[in-house]
Amino acid sequence: MAKPNPFEFLQEVQNEGKKVSWPSRKETMITTGMVFVLVVVASIFFLLSDQVIRWAVGLVLGLGR
Repeated sequence: MAKPNPFEFLQEVQNEGKKVSWPSRKETMITTGMVFVLVVVASIFFLLSDQVIRWAVGLVLGLGR
């Protein structure tokens, strides 16, 4: 197997980096906002799920008097 040349490797990395299509600032802000909204929705869902399961387990074990 041929020993790779570090200079050629760096050139190939640079060429591949030029092929990447980077998102615009607007696209980045929109997707970031969507992530924050979904995190809040998921947090509320799991909070409510946890409370329902806690109530149900308490009821089954006789702790919900």
